[in-house]
Parts: sequence; structure tokens; C-alpha cells
Amino acid sequence: MTHRIFSMAFATVYPMYVQKAERKGRTKEEVDAVICWLTGYDLAGLQQQLALENDFATFFAQAPSINPDCALITGKVCGVQVEAIEDPLMQRIRWLDKLVDELAKGKTMEKILRMQKTDF
Repeated sequence: MTHRIFSMAFATVYPMYVQKAERKGRTKEEVDAVICWLTGYDLAGLQQQLALENDFATFFAQAPSINPDCALITGKVCGVQVEAIEDPLMQRIRWLDKLVDELAKGKTMEKILRMQKTDF
């Protein structure tokens, strides 16, 4: 079964991510930082993906490198545990949804980006 979101243009959903964050006092730049952290795109690469209007499948297939710390993204999105999603593409989409949700809920960027605290 192919999910409808796989063929949806990332560029059509991106403004919704930004609006969700901005409604809660966060910025487009923070949304971009979250997307770049997860996918490995730099800002120019992200802008290119938006301009090309690639679908989610292509957007994630062309991602330079999925962040190895993405395994630390846990919790529910739309009532589903993200760590239990078996389809790799759907899991990546839900990871992104979860990161934007955390941004909108006011979590710090350090927590959202799963920055490890080191004791020196």
C-alpha cells in the first residue's frame, strides 16, 4: 500500500509546518533548522527541493544524510508511536512531524535536535 503523502509535494506541506510553528511564536528559520538537522540538507539544498516541488518520497530519497540521532525521536504523532512505524519513508515523515510538533510546543532547540550534554 502506498500512502498518499508519499506522492504529495513537500513544498505544499512545508508552509503548513512553518505556519504551525509561527502560530506558537517560533520562526521559519527554526523550522528550516529542524528539517536540515533531520535530512542533512543545507539551506540551499532545502530551497532547491522546495523549488523543484519534489514529493516526499523524492525529498527523503535525495536527502544527503538522515541524522543518526533520529533514533532518539520517540513519542506519538497522530496516535502512532513513531519508533514503531515499520515503513522507513513513513517513519521519516512522522519524525519530521514530531520535530515540528515539539517546536510548536515550545521545546528548546537543544532538546528538539537531541543534543547530547557532555560533562567535561
